[in-house]
Amino acid sequence: MKKRIVKIVLGVLGAFVLVAGSALAYVKFGLPTVDPAPQMTINATSAQVEHGRYLANHVASCMHCHSSRDFSKLTGPNIAGTEGKGGEPFLREMGFPGNYYASNLTPDHLGEWTDGEVYRAITTGVSRDGHALFPVMPYMSYAQMAPSDINDIIAYLRTLKPIKNAVPASESDFPMNFIINTMPAQREPGTRPDTADHIAYGRYITTFAACADCHTPVNAQGAPLPGMDFAGGREFPLPTGTVRSMNITADQSGIGNWTKEVFIARFKAYADKSKPLPTVHEGEFNSVMPWTVVADMSEQDLGAVYEYLRSLKPVQHKVERFTPKAKLVASR
Repeated sequence: MKKRIVKIVLGVLGAFVLVAGSALAYVKFGLPTVDPAPQMTINATSAQVEHGRYLANHVASCMHCHSSRDFSKLTGPNIAGTEGKGGEPFLREMGFPGNYYASNLTPDHLGEWTDGEVYRAITTGVSRDGHALFPVMPYMSYAQMAPSDINDIIAYLRTLKPIKNAVPASESDFPMNFIINTMPAQREPGTRPDTADHIAYGRYITTFAACADCHTPVNAQGAPLPGMDFAGGREFPLPTGTVRSMNITADQSGIGNWTKEVFIARFKAYADKSKPLPTVHEGEFNSVMPWTVVADMSEQDLGAVYEYLRSLKPVQHKVERFTPKAKLVASR
């Protein structure tokens, strides 16, 4: 009887291992599954290219992550001449589940990609060769853009100066090396609302600008905390210490006291590029907020973002914005 029970147990365990192994193999090698890249050729006008330049540089902030940044200066501004070259790291020591690198968006790399392949990467998170992209590139938000806006961005990327830059391959730690393949998906394209509907248009901009990604705190697994949308407090380790995003809900601990004029002026404070940015020294506050690029958003767009944020549920959440590195070390 004992031998029979042992055989049954071993058989069940063997079956479980086989099923689990097959499932893992499917996730690792069978996913992601999205539609093939669409057959499309974008013949954009100069006005569409200019609109794409505006979106890529100042709203979706593609150029901010895909260029080199100088974190010795306040806000880590882009370094002139590196537009789209890629290579910006998002590493384990910064809290990521692996090492990820922004890809080269200039024609030196994207020149061999079709417009459809670029479109698929932006909207589904699947690269040209079929591998899944880590959503530090917020493709889940970009997928909610209107196709015409995405096409304008692609048209703009085609105009960038080619920059030869071999970007390291990204790598995910376990279990993210499996999970990452489950993230890409085919999504319904978004619709650009009428700009006269300030709240709807503000929601549209705020969504594809991925504001919530930085301004919503997350748990240890990187998932947004329920009920804390836009309440700030997400941590970003920097060389000088840890900075935390601001609460941008309408609560008094957020932007509850801000008028629309104050909100717009806060962005426009960085619009004058002739003013040198302060140097950040050891232990001093810095920011990951791309102030120097979002400063060039139109006042209409910034006003719509403000109206949308004011329409959201206020969340009381007082955030300690910065902890110097020395204080972090002392607390360990």
